[in-house]
Amino acid sequence: MRTWAARAATALGASVAALAVHDLTQRRHAILRNFPVLGHFRFWLEAIGPELRQYIVTDNDQERPFNRDQRRWIYTSSKNENNLSGFGSDDNLELASSYLIIKHAAFPRSPAPPDAPVPSAKVLGAAHGRARAFRPASIVNLSAMSFGSLSGPAVEALNRGAAKADCLQNTGEGGISSHHRHGGDLVWQIGTGYFGCRDDDGRFSLDRAVDQAASARVRAIEIKLSQGAKAGLGGVVPGVKVTPEIAAIRGVPAGETCISPPRHSAFGDVDGLIDFVETLAGATGLPVGLKSAVGEQRFWDDLVARMAARGEGPDFVTVDGGEGGSGAAPLVFADHVGLPFRAAFPRAYRAFATQGLTDDICFIGSGKLGLPDNGLLAMALGCDMVNVGREAMLAIGCIQAQRCHTGRCPTGVATQSPWLTGGLDPDLKSVRAAAYVVALRSELSRLAGVCGQPHPALVDLDDFELVDHGRHATGAREAFAYEADWGGPGAAIRAGLLSVLAEEPDHVP
Repeated sequence: MRTWAARAATALGASVAALAVHDLTQRRHAILRNFPVLGHFRFWLEAIGPELRQYIVTDNDQERPFNRDQRRWIYTSSKNENNLSGFGSDDNLELASSYLIIKHAAFPRSPAPPDAPVPSAKVLGAAHGRARAFRPASIVNLSAMSFGSLSGPAVEALNRGAAKADCLQNTGEGGISSHHRHGGDLVWQIGTGYFGCRDDDGRFSLDRAVDQAASARVRAIEIKLSQGAKAGLGGVVPGVKVTPEIAAIRGVPAGETCISPPRHSAFGDVDGLIDFVETLAGATGLPVGLKSAVGEQRFWDDLVARMAARGEGPDFVTVDGGEGGSGAAPLVFADHVGLPFRAAFPRAYRAFATQGLTDDICFIGSGKLGLPDNGLLAMALGCDMVNVGREAMLAIGCIQAQRCHTGRCPTGVATQSPWLTGGLDPDLKSVRAAAYVVALRSELSRLAGVCGQPHPALVDLDDFELVDHGRHATGAREAFAYEADWGGPGAAIRAGLLSVLAEEPDHVP
């Protein structure tokens, strides 16, 4: 008996050791490399999750900020696995408040191949004559996530993925690092800390900005006024994440919490902001835009009025919903400061629409828009492109552990711990990041075809309804108080887009 028990224990020990060796040497799953053997329990619990939730815990649509159905779609899309679902919707449409419905056309268009290009309808910077204006090749791009907030391998994986998917990666306000230099095109974000373009006193330096923009594959510059997760506050990188490398890039002390000021020192009013935009654009030739959450309306009204009067200003506007955010933020700011995207974007857009300036601006939306239904509605509201942040994090391995602010992200995505970041393989995860972007683009394009349109930007707001409690339906145009000609591109831009699509054989109906 003892011999049998000893043999069983030896076999079990050998099996566990072999499994540990396998986990430590494989590259597909960071959670297994960082937590060999134990990490398998995460996948086991995920596998039996539907049964547990059905009988014991929660429904598939109750988890937050991304529910199980949403995360499963992102995970399977990033792995090029089956992202379909079975047995109908498990959403409770009858009890839902403002449940979004997309109205399909009686005669839909045939879908383009999954990897067909889906470019922006607008040429970024063309309206203001920027020397380096360009048409973004993708309507889906990677949102602002700094090196510091995310790990080096995570930033590298996203940059490599951006190159594979032919989309743009926003650097976040932390500056351009070596991890941003792996072939992906960049939108360089300049925040209130002026990281990468600050002088010895921490103030903005135009000469350093020009040098920084020329040092990498920068296609546009974004001036960050605020972000959805903590509107009215500067960015925060906890001291545990401020490594010597990050400190050198940002020009701050290592090991100390890095807090950006809540406002810019280079300008203090709307005209100063426009002057700053024009100075940057003139010195670099690049399109220059701004990013902001939406709070007071007066700023947007004043900005549009001065742009109309001067004929100058930002080439694009990124509206960040209050539900966004991939890093550390005070709870009350994350929950209660800044309007959520569906309330925020129409207010900003309306200011430009009433002045007839919507065709002069490229609108970018962010805030849980990396899901097909949300993304398509955003484009019908007037977005020309959508940025994805947390969804891209999920694609490269994030498990929504919500430890971003602690420096102890178990999958190595949002941490600077050498042990934890060592589990994230940039080569493998870059493929998943690209696959997710391509899948979302394809899904948006397929939904546009369902509505009878060749491109998501041409889907009309009248193609949506909001259903309350499963009975009363309100047209989206009425619900968002949009006038008849608001939301889509003007005739000239529409014609230009159709011409571009006609040149692509994959877009022939």
